[in-house]
Amino acid sequence: MRSAIYPRLLLLATSAVVALGLAACGDPAGTPAADSNFASGPPASAGSGSASAPADAGLGTAATPSATAVPVPAGVTAGIVIYDRQAGQYVLQQKGSWRFRSASLVKLLIALDYFWDKGPSYSVPPADQPKLEIMLRSSDDAAATAFWKADGQGDIVTRMVQRLGLQDTAPPPVSQPGYWGYTAVSAADLVRVYQYILDKAPEPVREFVIDNLHQTTKCGTDHYDQSFGIPSTFKQPRAAKQGWSGFGDDPATPCVAGADLASAAKPAFVPAASPNKPDMVGEVLHTTGTVGEDDRYIVAVLTVHPDGTQFAKAAAAVTKLTKALPLPASTKL
Repeated sequence: MRSAIYPRLLLLATSAVVALGLAACGDPAGTPAADSNFASGPPASAGSGSASAPADAGLGTAATPSATAVPVPAGVTAGIVIYDRQAGQYVLQQKGSWRFRSASLVKLLIALDYFWDKGPSYSVPPADQPKLEIMLRSSDDAAATAFWKADGQGDIVTRMVQRLGLQDTAPPPVSQPGYWGYTAVSAADLVRVYQYILDKAPEPVREFVIDNLHQTTKCGTDHYDQSFGIPSTFKQPRAAKQGWSGFGDDPATPCVAGADLASAAKPAFVPAASPNKPDMVGEVLHTTGTVGEDDRYIVAVLTVHPDGTQFAKAAAAVTKLTKALPLPASTKL
């Protein structure tokens, strides 16, 4: 695929968080401490912004509070933001600025950073293209870890926060530089990332990233079923980038989907850090992407579940939550 990059530097925004997490899509994402603001409230650095009205950082019409909240299962914390690109306004905001550990959602930032400032004639080397594709389509951890280490680890997140004007995103703590899943994110910031991809990124970058997200596979390369949420709720065309963390290295029921995993080696796992267990030790499951013709709706649903929740139960809860989103019936399966 073509790859020519001339992104512009967007508004600067900074945020600070101390983040720990548990195992994420192969590369562990640790356990957040009780005072880390992971799924425990909007960040202190958000200023006048609130969970119901995140700032737009120059990437879209200012948010307005949602009329009706989506019911969330007992014990689950959810951050939800939906943005209508055609209307230029937010459809729903619910704990939009609350921070969650990213799990594999950080792979979007890894991919964008890879392409940044490469120049107009840049072509993805043959050695990198399959790794980028499987990282985006099948959430491959080995590929993510290779790019993470090669491109500066947490500096990737710091650079992308500055470039995209992200409000709530922060890199892993310096004590855990190799754990990309420790990155802090919010639903509002994920919407900003997709707004950049779809409306600000150079055409070759937009085509590469969104085309791969339109081809998301049923199975991740770690054999977890990543068809929960958006893929199980909405008709094509749709795009999805999923994230899961804390469910262990091997699923109880491995996902099997024909040739989806044929070209992927089993990811190289990083040993999990010892859990720091005050409060938020639950498993996280995220579904993000686009819905409708021309990627009209950007959807971000980030969730954390009670510690010990099984993957199948969490996936069913996220899919039920996604099916309740206030989007046109014509977009749904």
